[in-house]
Amino acid sequence: MITIQLKAKKEENVLRFHPWIFSGAIAKIYGKPEEGDIVKVTDNKGNFLAIGHYQIGSITVRILSFTEQLINRYFWKDRLTKAYDMRKSLNLNESTKTTAYRLVHGEGDNLPGLIIDIYGNTAVMQAHSVGMHYAKDVIAELLIEIIPEVTNVYYKSSNTLPYKAPVKAIDECLIGGGEENIAMENGIKFFPNWIEGQKTGFFIDQRDNRSLLEQYSKGRNVLNMFCYTGGFSLYAMRGGANCVHSVDSSEKAIELTNKNIELNFGNDKRHEAFVADAFKFLDTIDDKYDLIVLDPPAFAKHRDALHNALQGYRRINLAAFQKIKKGGVLFTFSCSQAVNKEQFRLAVFTAAAQSGRTVKILHQLTQPKDHPINIYHPEGEYLKGLVLYVE
Repeated sequence: MITIQLKAKKEENVLRFHPWIFSGAIAKIYGKPEEGDIVKVTDNKGNFLAIGHYQIGSITVRILSFTEQLINRYFWKDRLTKAYDMRKSLNLNESTKTTAYRLVHGEGDNLPGLIIDIYGNTAVMQAHSVGMHYAKDVIAELLIEIIPEVTNVYYKSSNTLPYKAPVKAIDECLIGGGEENIAMENGIKFFPNWIEGQKTGFFIDQRDNRSLLEQYSKGRNVLNMFCYTGGFSLYAMRGGANCVHSVDSSEKAIELTNKNIELNFGNDKRHEAFVADAFKFLDTIDDKYDLIVLDPPAFAKHRDALHNALQGYRRINLAAFQKIKKGGVLFTFSCSQAVNKEQFRLAVFTAAAQSGRTVKILHQLTQPKDHPINIYHPEGEYLKGLVLYVE
């Protein structure tokens, strides 16, 4: 096995169980690893530290284990079983009202570079590293073996592997069929579009936050910006909103939003959907809305884009503060891993100050329990949200 030796004193993060080895910490590589290879990591004296997947880039090794062991079928089965056992302990797999949940959340489940979401009888797998791509077939087989309700495994990694990866992933069914599947979340039905949609087909990470929004929706005029497939809109409709307007720049997203609304509420005239740019749409509205949702895509996917991202969050929140009705409630989010809680809050606070409105925090939100944060990997806390009362 190829060995990567760290510089003196660079083993401290590994000894604290952080799952990444950065290129700047490496003293020497014994051999010529290919991207996706299993490599051993040692300190500068040759003492074993960890084993993981090698990749080209600033993160050179994604650690799979801090003990010496074979990375084989037994290893994958053990990790997947532990992930499933945790979801079972949270009753996520037994609810008749929720059939969509995240089974594997990368570093949060000690499987860095791997995402698996469950939609009824279909598991949708995403690899974010070449090493996980190479393991896809054995992982797919084990999903069928471990989870009784799963009969289909769809692989969706054509856009998630590293940009310069030496392999090209094809989105395809690895096991079973790709028939359309109706999933359920807290009793609300939706079509997860794993073939053409973003991520694995639905943003499961907003489940708890959508449920909270439902509690605020009765009698309100709701604007759901960056609506994607209409998750927040569905909950606002069920919560008794006077009207719900869904806005997204993607025509396909709006089509799926309307499809999900019809699936649950038929031809309910309270809902309308618009294909439009978010900033331009906000410029055109008056103070009609007293509940606004801002859930934009990641403005910063890496630290180099941080400054522009923070300006984007400030601009979009300022527009919402200027337009929301007096006594309105704003749900605002960031899913950018490169933006931490303090930076996001500062951007929102700056927007509030510039608007001149009186603003109060009602809730501080994060990701749900099936998106666990490895305590040794704080970067895993990517979803930040605030619920604000605007006077």
